[in-house]
Amino acid sequence: MKLQVCKRQAFTRLPKCVWIFLFFILFILVLFIMNTLEFQNEMKTISIFSRPAAVTLSTDMHYDFCKLKPLSPTEAQEEHLLLESITWPETPHLPFPLSLEKTSDPAQSTFTILPKRGGGQWRIGDKLEVLINMKDFQGRPKKFGGDVLLARLHSPTIGAGVAGKVVDHLNGSYTAIFFLLWKGSAQVQVTLVHPSEAVMELRRLNREHPDRIFFKSVFQSGSLTETTTCNICLRPTQKPLCNYTDLHTGEPWFCYKPDNLSCDARMNYFNGGYQQNITTMEKLFQSGVNLKVSIGASGPAGVTIFPKMKGQLEEKSGSEESGPSGYYYQDVWRGLGGTKIRQFNTSSAITQCLKGKVVHMYGDSTIRQWFEHLTATLPDLKEFDLNSEKQAGPFIALNYTNNIMVKYRCHGPPLRSTTVPAIELHYIANEIDNMVGGSKTVVVLGIWAHFATFPLEFYIRRMLSIRRAVVRLLSRAPDTLVVIRTGNPKSLTCFLHSSTNSDWYTLQQLKVLKAIFKGLNVHLVNAWEMVIAHHLPQELHPQPPIIKNMINVLLSYICPEKDG
Repeated sequence: MKLQVCKRQAFTRLPKCVWIFLFFILFILVLFIMNTLEFQNEMKTISIFSRPAAVTLSTDMHYDFCKLKPLSPTEAQEEHLLLESITWPETPHLPFPLSLEKTSDPAQSTFTILPKRGGGQWRIGDKLEVLINMKDFQGRPKKFGGDVLLARLHSPTIGAGVAGKVVDHLNGSYTAIFFLLWKGSAQVQVTLVHPSEAVMELRRLNREHPDRIFFKSVFQSGSLTETTTCNICLRPTQKPLCNYTDLHTGEPWFCYKPDNLSCDARMNYFNGGYQQNITTMEKLFQSGVNLKVSIGASGPAGVTIFPKMKGQLEEKSGSEESGPSGYYYQDVWRGLGGTKIRQFNTSSAITQCLKGKVVHMYGDSTIRQWFEHLTATLPDLKEFDLNSEKQAGPFIALNYTNNIMVKYRCHGPPLRSTTVPAIELHYIANEIDNMVGGSKTVVVLGIWAHFATFPLEFYIRRMLSIRRAVVRLLSRAPDTLVVIRTGNPKSLTCFLHSSTNSDWYTLQQLKVLKAIFKGLNVHLVNAWEMVIAHHLPQELHPQPPIIKNMINVLLSYICPEKDG
């Protein structure tokens, strides 16, 4: 009977039961829309997704487009302290259009060797101080700090050299400090890498254009292929994103989703190019003008060093705070304050050291150099052809007779290399976590050059992830040897080189790396000092004599000199 009443009134006015039904449908629809919006909002944040890749909808046009890995409260505090510890001095803003008049001019700047405290002759064990005074292109003294300076004391005739520590007094003057470690004549060399004004531009680029080197991936299914841009810093568009955040480490990586293919169809990864027209400050990066230019002396540029006197008090060196990690003498690197550096001058000596060892090398092409040096030096260490891409690897070399295995694998993205199959993109932390470890295991790490264009937080978080894996490895296998190669200064001749591989970026990374791994049972190969101190030109990939010395440091950690 109730149904009949509803039918009779349907053509005149809606009955109460229909209104209730419509209200119920509307309520369900509102809940559905709210849940959908909430889900999409959650998808915009960094989450850990298992493969196959999830799709992240990119609808918010105002968020920070670099999606960094989340940190625990403890790690966030550590990151804050790290960033505070490497804060660079501020520089007054430059007028537009740019004029070099008030910027640092190495041609008019000078350095002065200060007299020895207490007077007398310079002797081995003394500490030499050099005052650097910076002037602008109008010849006026600079009133603030922030210039990037490198200092070296060297004796070319005997193949000796040591890096100096540069102290910024924040008033346009600097002090370079050297430990005197050999006798004879020695020359001071001071180089302006960047004026302080250029550093401000480098900072701006990492803040506003962290995507200036962009990466791409090819997606393929059957005969259909599409190519999209990938990065952790993808500018927001209406296109959805493929989220390749690593399930285990939480390391983020994203690609714009192809229009007609699934995120699971990703085949490879490669360097997509470099953004143009991102600065109006090219004048700050001129070779021979204000980029990697030597500064002259206002008086004598060298000193004569005499042997140490009996009973002479010696300045301490070899610690991170007080002195260099080592120096060259007769073109051979000698360590200070730590492991004695042995010389492995024959293939048989190297083979004997590596006998029974598995050496895992992870990192960029500067670590690949070490792999290539060993395979070129050791005739019985035969590379097994994995048909890998020449730059990225993975590579493996074997010496069956002496039970030696040396492996190399590039680190996970970002990588500015040629095409790498997507399946070969491995994160170092995952590789370490899959390792048994032990007294026959050597782990060699070197990760720095491909991170220069990103916010420093990205590098810090990658290093923290690797540190956690190293701590786990040393907990389960304490006798595993872990060696880390630092970054090194390199040739810079123009704005492009500076904006992608500046020594200032590397110096910041070096400070962070040392702080993050301080106190752990890991060993550093200080490539930064080893390149500065050597007479050969500074290059991204150091020349063979420097690499040979680095390998000697590595082998000295593997096979330390026995007491007695």
